[in-house]
Amino acid sequence: MSAFRVMRQDDNGNRFLVAGGLDRLAAERLAAEFEARGHKQLYWVEAEPEAEAADGAGADTP
Repeated sequence: MSAFRVMRQDDNGNRFLVAGGLDRLAAERLAAEFEARGHKQLYWVEAEPEAEAADGAGADTP
């Protein structure tokens, strides 16, 4: 199962993670909730990279 995250971009073009590890529906609902508040920031949903979505995957272990 894929994990999704909600991202935000402010007026200066800076991008921030709002929430991660969500299913697609939850991420879309959260993004819509923030958009409905009328802030000038841009919110969107994107799939998390597989290495970030998997528990411990991609971590360097000795």
